[in-house]
Amino acid sequence: MWNGINRRRFPRANYKCLISIKKRLTSKTISTHTENIGAGGICVLLKEDLGLFQGVDIELFLDESKPPIKCGGTIVWVVKKSDPKQKGIYTYDTGVEFIDIRPEDREKISEVVDDILKARRSAGKTNA
Repeated sequence: MWNGINRRRFPRANYKCLISIKKRLTSKTISTHTENIGAGGICVLLKEDLGLFQGVDIELFLDESKPPIKCGGTIVWVVKKSDPKQKGIYTYDTGVEFIDIRPEDREKISEVVDDILKARRSAGKTNA
């Protein structure tokens, strides 16, 4: 099991929201959903490997009724996964660290993560 979560500066929560990622070198844009999110970055599952340490531009739609959070990012890890149902088909679990993010946008993300984690703890207490 991966122990990286123990070294994170910001907690993460499983949260699916729309995200647009544009690779700076090619200007190719990919729309997908986050797997998890924290104030320091996100994890997304992609159909292609964008490359380690590549710069990307991000539009993150935390709340579809509000304007997206726009910032830069750096791909900090990629894990290639095979699809057991389709031989030769791969996906790429991709970690993106936020850079050039406004403090108020980082705070919005922190609030969402805190709310999710509090709800999870409360649900765990009622099920005990």
